[in-house]
Amino acid sequence: MLPVILLLAAFCSHVLPHPWWNFTAVGASLLVWGGRRPARLFWPSALLPVALLAAGDYYLTRVVYGFPFHLNSYLLTWAWYALVIVLGYLLLRGRPGFARVAGSAVLASTSFFAVSNYAVWAAPGSWYPHTLAGLEACYTLALPFYRNDLLSTLVVVGAVFGLPALVARTAHTPATPTRA
Repeated sequence: MLPVILLLAAFCSHVLPHPWWNFTAVGASLLVWGGRRPARLFWPSALLPVALLAAGDYYLTRVVYGFPFHLNSYLLTWAWYALVIVLGYLLLRGRPGFARVAGSAVLASTSFFAVSNYAVWAAPGSWYPHTLAGLEACYTLALPFYRNDLLSTLVVVGAVFGLPALVARTAHTPATPTRA
């Protein structure tokens, strides 16, 4: 149930206006979807988050921003959605430790930063010239978005996988007697 709730939160944080410069649950929800869905349902259910977020991309492009929709401009992003679900499946199944949880969050956010900004720069009619200086400008101006995406992914994935581990550890720790 938690992966479904996070996916809906990701969709809302993706399409609804917010002042937080990419502080969304998208990357975290994809990691959790891969890490927490039953293995027997993994492949059939992996299409749902990709389709939902792709619909959100279409809505944002056409309705919110009023831009023409070019399918080839989104294929890389949609492939990234699917790959992050696989990353969650590979790294976060069972009881992952701190390194796997933190590493998956950093890898998901960093790969999204690299892929999405390259796609923005390479797109026809890009705001940036197709030169090395244009690519550098694209990545430089995207750094605040990267920071917030990384923080949001770390917070959400850390909470989803860290809080149950903390509760379990606390429940199994015997109380220390105090001396009066």
